[in-house]
Amino acid sequence: MVAAGLFLLQPPASAASLQVQVQNNSAQPVAGAVVFLQSAAASAAVKAEATANIIQRNTTFVPEVLVIPRGTAVTFPNEDTVRHHVYSFSPIKQFEIKLYVGTPTEPVVFEQAGVAALGCNIHDHMIAWVVVLDTPYYSRSDSEGLAVLHNVPPGDYTLRVWHKSLLSEADVPARPISISTGPSLQQVQLK
Repeated sequence: MVAAGLFLLQPPASAASLQVQVQNNSAQPVAGAVVFLQSAAASAAVKAEATANIIQRNTTFVPEVLVIPRGTAVTFPNEDTVRHHVYSFSPIKQFEIKLYVGTPTEPVVFEQAGVAALGCNIHDHMIAWVVVLDTPYYSRSDSEGLAVLHNVPPGDYTLRVWHKSLLSEADVPARPISISTGPSLQQVQLK
């Protein structure tokens, strides 16, 4: 029975890995970019994570960028000694958690894919983003601009890259890509 359970946890033998090198216009590496693959099959494979957190500490949001699959609930614990008023007016999820300390009892569930910008109505410098994805195939680029997506089933996808410095959805690259059973390397240059 244990062997059967281990077999079920292993990725399909035909799964591939994809490396994506993210650069800016000057061919310098871009850290913190969210790299993801979209397709109908990827959307069908999405599973919400256990509750995620965006903590308020030292009047900042931690993490500044949270990447989650669609359907994930997010809590907003306040570890500061001052009250915060967290809000988002983004089309994918509009909400307000009015002045509070501690942890609100109800998490915010992000049911729709897209990017929600967050702010604090008391501290204007507090900004964060929740990147809600309709795919389980995603990664973030490291300090060298490299993102690695593991266990991607072969198929046709759209490769997308989001970064907090991009000003609009039109700036987010979208490239058709076909994944086979071997490792693959792509390069993406952001505007």
